[in-house]
Amino acid sequence: MPIQSRFTAALLPVAMLALLAGLAPAQVAPVAVVGAHIIPITGPEIPRGVLIVHNGKIVAVGDESAVTIPADATRIDAVGKFIMPGLVDTHIHIGGVGGGDRSSTLAPEVRVLDSINVMDSGFRRAVAGGLTTVNIMPGSGHLMSGQTIYTKLRQPGGNPPKRIEDLFIKGDDGKPMWGLKMANGTNMLGEPPFSGTRGKSAALVRERFIKAQEYKAKIAAANGDPEKLPARDLGLEAMVEVLDGKRIVHHHTHRTDDIMTVLRLKKEFGFRVVLHHVSEAWKIADEIAAAKVPVSAIVIDSPGGKLEAADLVIETGGVLEKAGVNVAFHTDDWITDCRLFLRSAGLAVRAGMSRPGALRALTLAGAEMLDLQSRVGSLEAGKDADFIILSADPLSVYAKVEQTWVEGGKVFDRSLESDRLFSTGGFGAGRDQEPYMCCVQGTGFVFGGKQWGTAGQ
Repeated sequence: MPIQSRFTAALLPVAMLALLAGLAPAQVAPVAVVGAHIIPITGPEIPRGVLIVHNGKIVAVGDESAVTIPADATRIDAVGKFIMPGLVDTHIHIGGVGGGDRSSTLAPEVRVLDSINVMDSGFRRAVAGGLTTVNIMPGSGHLMSGQTIYTKLRQPGGNPPKRIEDLFIKGDDGKPMWGLKMANGTNMLGEPPFSGTRGKSAALVRERFIKAQEYKAKIAAANGDPEKLPARDLGLEAMVEVLDGKRIVHHHTHRTDDIMTVLRLKKEFGFRVVLHHVSEAWKIADEIAAAKVPVSAIVIDSPGGKLEAADLVIETGGVLEKAGVNVAFHTDDWITDCRLFLRSAGLAVRAGMSRPGALRALTLAGAEMLDLQSRVGSLEAGKDADFIILSADPLSVYAKVEQTWVEGGKVFDRSLESDRLFSTGGFGAGRDQEPYMCCVQGTGFVFGGKQWGTAGQ
């Protein structure tokens, strides 16, 4: 037998086992997490509760005296621990994402999914922070920088993902779910084709939405006749889905005047929008509430950044909550490291937000802003088995994420050295971040025991 054939034959059983492992369900038997303080989000907290999950779904959650544990269940003793839903981050930049380029400030046709590296260490940091559902965004340097992608941080067959397709959240139509990233303010001001003023920014956006309305009307008038259909336009296709309410606009905005511009555009064109960052939203909370627009706020407790964010305060969550606005939090990772997402709720409560509102802002509120509230964001029977086990109350500075579960599969375990590394940091936690200097001339430098920066490497 040729060497290659013998080698292939020897590997065949291993390959078959790997294939079967990939096809196996997340759980063979139910898992029952018992004795923990459970925070369901949609109901009262349960001081000593039981959470039962099976086949990727939550089967039951309740007080230990009221829940019957299946005889074949694998028990996890969580006495003294806290359990809550997996965290939902509506705005994150892990995976080395890239959106629109300098050729245009309006790039709705660009899909961020085409630039995501799922082997990036950011995904490991995210589950170490308790994140299970995330909206991966392109940047905010464009009026429209492209299409976001909604993802689950799952591990197919118990293995790390190899393709972004492994992480897709699909809608009822079987297609990946996404939103459109938009921005205003100072980020995209510049020389043409970028806008030079805030007024010009709004005009360019209005112009493109009007073109999308006309494109939609032409498609309707064609009534399925290919001879009458307009030439296909990927950007306008995306914007028609926004006009039809199928996709949500996720809008970067800071100052009060910029926030009000977004609300005017929403009223004119009727699209669904989530306001992101909103440094000055506390000044116009009643206007945002009247527009019935949700807010995904960032909570930062240190100075710095851009001038348009100079009036950012940690009281924003509480002010908006009292005004009746649906409030979620996000990391904008790296702005807030995703391992520290729980701090957003703790700081918000310290600044006047209610405990239920702040915990909801980490979970169910974000799910609602992604149209995923029927699947994630709370611990309820029938929902996806996404949850985290904490060492202490989630609002405590001492709380550590000990385990993260996605769809009934454990994707992070702090007790494992390899996982703990991504939680605490240190050498090896960011292997993918080593500089790539293949074409740089010169003597270079030593990093990780290797010489970098010399020609030809």
